[in-house]
Amino acid sequence: MSKSIYWADNYVAKKQDADQAIESIRSGQLVFIGSACGEPQVLVRALAARARYFSGLEIIRMMSRETASLTEIANQTHDMSLNLRQIYLGGSSDDSISRNKRFITPMNVSEVPGLFINRRVPINVALIQVAPVDDFGWMSLGISVDVTLAAASSADLVIAQVNPRMPRILGQSFIHVNDVDIIVEYEEELLTLSPKPPSSVATMIGKNISRLIQDGSTLQVGLDSASQATLQALRDKNDLGFHSLYLTDDIMHLYARGVINNCKKGINEGKLVASAALGSAMLYEFLNNNPGVDFRPSDYVNDPFVIAQHHRMVSMNVAKAIDLTGQVTIEAASQTNYAGVSGVADFVRGAKRSAGGKSILMLNSTTPDGKKSNIIPQLTHETVVVPRGDVQYVATEYGVVNLLGKSLQGRAMAMISIAHPDFRDELFQAAKEDGLVGSDKSLGGSGRGVYPVRYEERLEIDGQVITIRPAKPVDDRRIQEHYYRLKKEDVLRRFFHEKTIFGRTEVEGKSQADYIKDFALVGVVGEFGFDKVIAVGEYLLLTDSNMAEVAFSVSSEFQGKGLGKLFLRKLAQAAKENGIAGLVAYTSPQNKAMVQLFKTLPCNVTTSFDGDALSLKCLFDTSGEAD
Repeated sequence: MSKSIYWADNYVAKKQDADQAIESIRSGQLVFIGSACGEPQVLVRALAARARYFSGLEIIRMMSRETASLTEIANQTHDMSLNLRQIYLGGSSDDSISRNKRFITPMNVSEVPGLFINRRVPINVALIQVAPVDDFGWMSLGISVDVTLAAASSADLVIAQVNPRMPRILGQSFIHVNDVDIIVEYEEELLTLSPKPPSSVATMIGKNISRLIQDGSTLQVGLDSASQATLQALRDKNDLGFHSLYLTDDIMHLYARGVINNCKKGINEGKLVASAALGSAMLYEFLNNNPGVDFRPSDYVNDPFVIAQHHRMVSMNVAKAIDLTGQVTIEAASQTNYAGVSGVADFVRGAKRSAGGKSILMLNSTTPDGKKSNIIPQLTHETVVVPRGDVQYVATEYGVVNLLGKSLQGRAMAMISIAHPDFRDELFQAAKEDGLVGSDKSLGGSGRGVYPVRYEERLEIDGQVITIRPAKPVDDRRIQEHYYRLKKEDVLRRFFHEKTIFGRTEVEGKSQADYIKDFALVGVVGEFGFDKVIAVGEYLLLTDSNMAEVAFSVSSEFQGKGLGKLFLRKLAQAAKENGIAGLVAYTSPQNKAMVQLFKTLPCNVTTSFDGDALSLKCLFDTSGEAD
């Protein structure tokens, strides 16, 4: 209808009740329903009540809260009355997802609006929900713009529920009265979403990921509990931005705290950009007429080119399973709440192309009952949503790895290192059988070790950030490179003899620690996953005496800067916490620095000389704490 007609003249004429409006739908038509919490409830209830009078009706929707169970009607009528084309089945039980897989339409969300607008999927009727009309005849789609705007713009018939409870959200979110055919004025509470409290596993994953996120990053966040736990771990960050498909209460809270201010996004600065909102009534009130909010359709928000323009774009999404080579399946599962919306691939690729960007995929190491590993040898029957070449960071409650640039062997060892300890041995054997790792390779103590994140520490020396952390199995090559870079005199101090070969087996013993009987710390500089080892400190339990032998090596450019003292105190803390009686070190009598270093420990240090080396011994019970 032409906008030259004054909208107020025919607004009243367009008004009908819900039952009358639904009678305008004919059998065989394709009907779009506004998605998620923007679902037009009164229209859906009226449609469900009349559903058995239709034949061959097809419903297409993005995400449904099932105001009335059209899914159940489709099942009961064997798809004769109506059929569903569901872009996403999030929020359902695992059993429901399994039974209704036939309805899922796998697509990148960024491509859905184009299908409607270009009439490849011609919408006959669009059922939408809007805020009340303004003085100029415009109505906001409110909390559901995503693919709804494209459906409403291209539909043959548009039926709009006008709900005074719907917030007027700014951005590319408006439809004019003249473009709506039937108006159903009906006030009711909007659908809300109460997020599930993050599990202890999700909280651990969130803490692991939070260390990767720098000040000034722009965030895309999934709707799963692990992503929300990550947001809760970002309270001390600064100048974060937001660009994501869905906006939630946790984003609102970070915005209210000033953590998110959108001032360094690089594009759409000052704006919270999203396609839809799922959350509480308080969230919807926050969004109403907020000039800091900009809702856009999903073909903009999920466009990898747009995503890549952001500064330090970080995408955080949950995977259902990942194999040892990095192939990812991301399907809806009840324990991840609404995880799995088919926009993950867009953000994975867009974030990686962003300047300083990161793509992070997270998963619980096991299924909820703990009986199966979510890290598996190979994806076979599962759908690969993110190919291995696109995967960057992967996080579980046992740590984070960067798969980018790693060989298949490196990827397999990395994935095994963050798998649940109960499944590492069988994953390692499967990797050997598949030829992913060498037949002579072993897991060592890392097969049961749980990475102790509490020993991580960052410090700045001469303007360079150094991370001190426990060694990981993926560090073997970097530790080997560190030893090869040592000067001749440093090699002599560390190994007591000239040494020019540092074999892989020897190095693996330091990186594959169990963190109890053997424990190694590394100091690294540079980008996570591509960092360089500049120091190694380790202890090895001497079982006959319950003492731990310690040794160190520090690259020449970082010597004399306090790293040795820091390493020694951390190793002493770990040894004491693991029930070890004390530390012992062997060095040459000329190594005065080592003697002085050992004497900084808060315990009595004794020395003895056996003719070849000086022995330094520290018993923890001689002075209280070793931390």
